[in-house]
Amino acid sequence: MKHEFASFEQKWQTLWEENGIFHAQDQSDKPKFYALVEFPYPSGAGMHVGHIKAYSGLEVVSRKRRMQGYNVLYPIGFDAFGLPAENYAIKTGTHPRVVTDTNIKHFSQQLKRAGFAFDWTRVVDTTEESYYKWTQWIFLKMFEKGLVFRDRAQVNYCPSCKVVLSNEDSQGGQCDICHTDIVQKTKDVWYLRITAYAEKLLQGLEEVDYLPNVKMQQENWIGKSTGAFVNFALSGVEDTLRIYTTRPDTLFGVTFMVIAPEHPLLDTYQDRIGNMDAILAYRDACAKKTEFERTQLVKDKTGVRVEGISAIHPITGKEIPLFISDYVMMGYGTGAIMAVPAHDQRDWEFAHAFGADIIPVIQGGNIEECAYPGDGEMINSDFLCGIKNKKEAISAMLTYLEEKGIGEAGVQFKMKDWAFNRQRYWGEPIPIVHCEKCGIVPVPFEELPLRLPVVENYEPGEGGESPLAKISSFVECHCPKCGGNAKRETDTMPQWAGSSWYFLRYIDPHNPQSLADYDKLKYWLPVDWYNGGMEHVTRHMIYSRFWHRFLYDLGVVPTKEPYAKRTAQGLILGADGVKMSKSRGNVIDPNDVIDKFGADTLRTYVLFMGDYGSAAPWSDSSMRGCKRFLERVADLESKAKGHGATPKLESAFHKTIKKVSSDIEELKFNTAIAAMMTLLNQIDDVGSLTLDELSVFVRLLCPIAPHLCEELWQRMGGEGFCSTAPWPVYDEAKTVDAEIEVAVQFNGKLKGTIMIPTGCDRDTALAIAKADEKISAQLAQVEIIKEIFVPGKIVSFVCKPKA
Repeated sequence: MKHEFASFEQKWQTLWEENGIFHAQDQSDKPKFYALVEFPYPSGAGMHVGHIKAYSGLEVVSRKRRMQGYNVLYPIGFDAFGLPAENYAIKTGTHPRVVTDTNIKHFSQQLKRAGFAFDWTRVVDTTEESYYKWTQWIFLKMFEKGLVFRDRAQVNYCPSCKVVLSNEDSQGGQCDICHTDIVQKTKDVWYLRITAYAEKLLQGLEEVDYLPNVKMQQENWIGKSTGAFVNFALSGVEDTLRIYTTRPDTLFGVTFMVIAPEHPLLDTYQDRIGNMDAILAYRDACAKKTEFERTQLVKDKTGVRVEGISAIHPITGKEIPLFISDYVMMGYGTGAIMAVPAHDQRDWEFAHAFGADIIPVIQGGNIEECAYPGDGEMINSDFLCGIKNKKEAISAMLTYLEEKGIGEAGVQFKMKDWAFNRQRYWGEPIPIVHCEKCGIVPVPFEELPLRLPVVENYEPGEGGESPLAKISSFVECHCPKCGGNAKRETDTMPQWAGSSWYFLRYIDPHNPQSLADYDKLKYWLPVDWYNGGMEHVTRHMIYSRFWHRFLYDLGVVPTKEPYAKRTAQGLILGADGVKMSKSRGNVIDPNDVIDKFGADTLRTYVLFMGDYGSAAPWSDSSMRGCKRFLERVADLESKAKGHGATPKLESAFHKTIKKVSSDIEELKFNTAIAAMMTLLNQIDDVGSLTLDELSVFVRLLCPIAPHLCEELWQRMGGEGFCSTAPWPVYDEAKTVDAEIEVAVQFNGKLKGTIMIPTGCDRDTALAIAKADEKISAQLAQVEIIKEIFVPGKIVSFVCKPKA
């Protein structure tokens, strides 16, 4: 047959859907396999070929599992709340609801045209009331357990999007959405106390199969450190400054302290401080800087010495100067640090800028040139002097601190609590009411969902006010507690909210009574394999693991961790080798490729273009190569006759089954496809194959190019669908070649090669060599002195010319 893809791809997509062959069955007796991909944000631009690659990896694994007899759940949905839809709506004058529905319809059409084996009966949309009702329910449960709080804080604010951003959403000092430089604002912020779960999130990484790089990034983001809390008294006042340090062994090297410009101690003792005007001026200057700007290591050291208050060294009793500087933040640690300039470069630079003492306490380096951060023998450190082991020195200092009551061992985490509100319209309303009498009051569970009102004006307000604040019918309400007049919270949740639990709703997407039935959760969880982008492993994954662990502690879900395994795909770059983007004009629409080459060619190419986990540029010529491969596969039908095995192909088939089966599990799709290309060449060399062998080839290729394989399967009289036919199995004994090629040497020089039976003995190998026409002609001219056979490698003759 010819590869006339336009004549059969739509046919098979319709038949799959009509017969529901990709529908997962709850509580099946089959072994279960839950495969998860990151659900897309339905942008106005539609999908590009990068989405196809992202979903094709587990698409192939899921199809293979189904053929192996598993009950497969491979769902899809849409993460549809968020800034992009709202910004697009504002730009075009179209309501976000209309924009979202249109985009979801377009995305669904693109996914179906590519032939993905998703269970379309389980689609979720995070903007549907039946979905975000449970997002709000989880929020209220967290509020109930003390994991939600409100605080007034310096926040990252995007002046373009007019929204507060978390640290995770503003890395590098820029908004993740529009890339505008962020500014600092003081605002009331809702937080989720994710730091309360820091230790559990770290421990959970020991129980899962994640890529090493994924684990490392999460560990670094959580940032656990062990050290000591130390209390420094202050001169002339009752208060103390509490600091945290990972190097308590260097305490004797502390020569000054630095606190954050916003530290409340400055306001408490402003009457004692002689230069409060200078401190306030510096504080105002810092308020205009982003957190990214303040914490940069490579910048001039600025600050102000606090006149009128000094710190007291807790061991020596010596007074040491107290400074404020922008690189110390109230949101990190205790808002105060001890400075050891001899062994910390930032402190060394600050000491040189402000004339502070520098006392080395670890031998090594040259502190006249720079700080020495390495290990060595302790010096200038009283009872620590002479200790050469850092661990031993830290232990000795911890013992001293605890005995004297001036400090104790402690643990800190780099991760901060999650800023959880946005001043925009298109998001889940936060179910909180503000009452003058009762304070902050949660909306009763039975009143959920708190619906997002339908409005005509959804542009953000000036100064970061939510557009919901302008809708009196939404804002004005009664307190659920006392019945008095009250006001609703007008901020909405961030986009990350809906994606923090979507994998649970797939399990029971239409349940009105709970977020998912517990017995169904028990059957399907954990997700067996989650694949997605590396850019989401420190935000979405940590957030969703946090929500899941909270729900586990609540008894709502049966597993501690949501995902048993996590892998990642690489990007598809434009033909110019640069990341695809609309502005560069190098984005490729999968519909355009399918129109020209067919869905199977697109699917094959995105998996064949290189290592699945690495970035690779788009290539039209390579795409055409994949099309030629499928055309040759389509022609196999004309070469198939009879049944059983072709002797010259039997071993090749068993080897290919083994390799393709293994490569799919390791996401080595390019080498799996290459193995099938090699087998196709071997079939062409032989000139024919049996119908049984064609059946094997078609089933091997089916997860990658299912439309063509279904068509061939039907034409050859296969039962049912190829997509649900049994996965081929191999015989290990037959993966070994029946014959192997060995070299024949005369006095160490190659004279030819022969084919001998695998595992044959010496006499057989020598007999075959002597019977070979070319070798026997040469043996006739020499006298054999010695015959050598190295099994599986060479036949060698030691000889001399005949007299």
